[in-house]
Amino acid sequence: MRKILKNPFKLLVAFIAALLIVQMPATYAANLSDLKNKKNQVEQQKNQLNKQIQQKTSAIKSNEDKQAQLLAQIEQLVNEISKTNQEIKEVEKEIDKTNKEIEALQQEIEELQRKIDERNELLEERARALQANGQVTFLDVLLGSNSFVDFIDRYSAVNTLIEADRQIIRDQKNDQQKLEEQKLVLENTKQKLVDQQTQLENLKASLSSQKQEKDRLVDELEKEQQKLLSEKKLLEEEYSEYLEISKELEQQIIEAQRKALSQAQSAGDLPVSNSGFMKPTNGRLTSGYGWRNLGYGPEFHYGIDLANKAGTPIVASADGVVTHASALGSYGNVIMITHNIDGEIYTTLYAHLRAYNVSVGDTVTQGQQIGEMGSTGRSTGPHLHFEIHTGTWKGQKVGVQNPLRYISL
Repeated sequence: MRKILKNPFKLLVAFIAALLIVQMPATYAANLSDLKNKKNQVEQQKNQLNKQIQQKTSAIKSNEDKQAQLLAQIEQLVNEISKTNQEIKEVEKEIDKTNKEIEALQQEIEELQRKIDERNELLEERARALQANGQVTFLDVLLGSNSFVDFIDRYSAVNTLIEADRQIIRDQKNDQQKLEEQKLVLENTKQKLVDQQTQLENLKASLSSQKQEKDRLVDELEKEQQKLLSEKKLLEEEYSEYLEISKELEQQIIEAQRKALSQAQSAGDLPVSNSGFMKPTNGRLTSGYGWRNLGYGPEFHYGIDLANKAGTPIVASADGVVTHASALGSYGNVIMITHNIDGEIYTTLYAHLRAYNVSVGDTVTQGQQIGEMGSTGRSTGPHLHFEIHTGTWKGQKVGVQNPLRYISL
């Protein structure tokens, strides 16, 4: 029961097969009509399944394209993340280097501070010495001279001491300013590096987040792809079953046509002609007999295509009896006429018709309108596909001839 529910078309296939067994009419004409109706049902199901298979194929291709696009984006993100990691390492090295420079500068600052402290201690010591000598002033030193020469010596000595003290104070200020400036430059450099590192870390986090999202989408697409492939496989299995039924019906149609032709010959309904074949419609030759490629891959073309506007009359190529007038797979709507030309049996096939003017069993004469040009079945525009077979029709490939050997354009 579960298997039938999963494959609803199989139930219809089994039903049609049962009809073929238990509902076969007694007369050949009724039998042929019944077979054609059943074949039409199968062809409709085949066409529907084929359409669904094509849709699944298109969806699978679209899914593959999306996956390829995402994988390319992921690859680009991985490269960007790798590049960002390298840049982060370079910045970390620069920060390391700057920290060492700051540390070295700090040691210089400490050394200079030690010197400044020593200088301050020297000045303080000098001040204490002056105080210990009774607060000796500059004037006291000068007035205590013994002579003018001694006065000049004392004056020079005092000026030298005062200038030395002033220079020490200037050196202190210059050294302090220089160190503070160097320290400020290094701290600014370090801050810029830290900011750059933060930006790179944020960029890396953003890239990693994008990659995770792309990975998630790829996972979803892969799951969807598996589902599409599974559904397509199921449709192809169902299509294969209908194809087998179609082949069986086709063989039965061939047999029914053979018996119908036999009856027509026995009853004298199959006219004998010696006039040969004529061009079946007005139109330009757009595809000849032989190998061609219309975008579906290389294929053999078993007839010729004559193109004109839709509705252009289609006529019987020779006298004969209509042995088929219904849809037939990719041929669309088809008429087949069986002929007796100088004692030889031929069958002509007229495909992609828009309408019929005859029915199975009708006797037609050469040049009589039998249908209208159309674009049914696998067709890219209004045209007539015309085939000539030797003998009765036994399938596309059996007894097929190049029509241009028999008709003139």
